[in-house]
Amino acid sequence: MYPIDLNYKMPPEWTKHTRTFISWPIQASMCYPENYDAVCQGYAEIILAIAEFEPVTVVVNPGDLEKLSRFSDHERIELLAIEHNDAWLRDNGPTFLIHESEDLAGVNWKFNAWGEKYAPWDLDDQVAPQILDYVGLKRFDAPLVMEGGSIHVDGEGTLLTTEQCLLNPNRNPKMTRGQIETELKKFLNIQKVIWLKEGLDGDETDGHIDNIACFVAPGKILVQVCNDPEDNNYAITQENLRILESEVDALGRTFEIIPIQQPPKICDLKSGRRLTLSYLNFYFVNNGIILPVFSGKAEETDQLAVKVLEKLFPERRIRTVNGMGIIREGGNVHCTTQQMPWGRRNLR
Repeated sequence: MYPIDLNYKMPPEWTKHTRTFISWPIQASMCYPENYDAVCQGYAEIILAIAEFEPVTVVVNPGDLEKLSRFSDHERIELLAIEHNDAWLRDNGPTFLIHESEDLAGVNWKFNAWGEKYAPWDLDDQVAPQILDYVGLKRFDAPLVMEGGSIHVDGEGTLLTTEQCLLNPNRNPKMTRGQIETELKKFLNIQKVIWLKEGLDGDETDGHIDNIACFVAPGKILVQVCNDPEDNNYAITQENLRILESEVDALGRTFEIIPIQQPPKICDLKSGRRLTLSYLNFYFVNNGIILPVFSGKAEETDQLAVKVLEKLFPERRIRTVNGMGIIREGGNVHCTTQQMPWGRRNLR
């Protein structure tokens, strides 16, 4: 039996949460291990910001529990000892599902470290089932290599993703586009997949959707855009706009598309690699949004991003965090987090 057979579905991220799950970073797996303390500070800022709105469960390697004593007295933060290789829980954690009865369940996808880019990943591949066991939820094991950052849903049958990621031969080389769509429909209970082409320039995840476009309501999509024809992201984002303007959702509705201006291009000083800066890597929390901002020469676009989200969500508080805190490791707020929706069966 699949989730679709039992009427479970993936809800949109803006629905009420029970809590947020997030992993604590592992120095040995970092691109720049010498920046470990600074990255931990960045994670701590994100955790404390989320805890202003809802409970947070921090997945921690057992040997690091003592380091996180700073959170021990916080009533909304708990530590969960699970061994892991890396700290991007959006990608190796479970995808939570909800039934119309408000019963919860979860999907355990296969994880191979973004196309076998970073070994080892054996511990990360076992994080999702351990979280689902901890919260006591029914588990559906999917045969698909998938990362949570590669999909967004509207809660009404439509899923957004990119060809660059889900059709990449480093994930599911023996599966066709049609076969991948079939698995997504069975495990997430969606009816239509909208395929954008590529993700942002320099994105080492092979084009995760959570940096370029997301649903903010059924029929409404927020898209990061670039207005500089000399920037590699110009052609990428213009193509994304063309695709979305010609598409309809699972219910046949055309989309209202809201553009959000990308931050200025910033490259890492050590490697010269472009950093994947995106305001779309924000995270919904109960009654709020956690938004990464980048300061410096991005101050103007930071302010514009806040205004766009304030207009879209006047009932939510836009809580900004330092978007440069963890970005050199390859991701940002949305990449680190996984929401557990509010349901009839919550934490024991």
